[in-house]
Amino acid sequence: MSDRSSHFLFDGPADARTTILLAHGAGAPMDSDWMNAVAAALARENLRVARFEFAYMAGRRTGAGRKPPPRAETVMAEYREAVAALDAGTPLIIGGKSMGGRVASMVADELAAAGLAHGLLCLGYPFHPPGKPEKLRTAHLATMTTPALICQGARDPFGNETEAGNFALSPAIELKWLADGDHDLKPRKASGLTLDRHIAEMAKSARALADRIVERS
Repeated sequence: MSDRSSHFLFDGPADARTTILLAHGAGAPMDSDWMNAVAAALARENLRVARFEFAYMAGRRTGAGRKPPPRAETVMAEYREAVAALDAGTPLIIGGKSMGGRVASMVADELAAAGLAHGLLCLGYPFHPPGKPEKLRTAHLATMTTPALICQGARDPFGNETEAGNFALSPAIELKWLADGDHDLKPRKASGLTLDRHIAEMAKSARALADRIVERS
């Protein structure tokens, strides 16, 4: 069961030992079917989930017009503000879907150093624009010190498993590949796998990350 408080959408037990703050991807809101399924799976792992929207996406709900997604660098302050407004009170993992996860990754070490975040969860990280593998968005990931989990579809056009050797990632980052998954982690029917199974697998890995963080706290 979900409830709204301020500009957050919450799922999972209120007394969970860990909170996960998730931002949406570039094109879909925080309450898309995909984000709902992800939040529900994390909640089943006894994790508290809070979702929020960047201003451009929230504005689409008010009739302000369909603004295009901004550059990730321009909404870093909005992510910081969301962390401050949430005031989780428990160890906090920040992250999100695609662009949301990328923005979280860009502020993760800064927030961790300030004691405001303790981990990072990226779902379908946009390692590069589709069709442009030479334009990597990984420079900050090479030196990351925040414990992180990136769950990636093996055939994601934003960075697939065959390209993994090109990604310079810090030892603090665990990269989990989901077989035959696309940018939404969805496998093709012929694979015999399902999106629900992949989301459940992601949630279990997120719970393992949360448990490691709690043990260190």
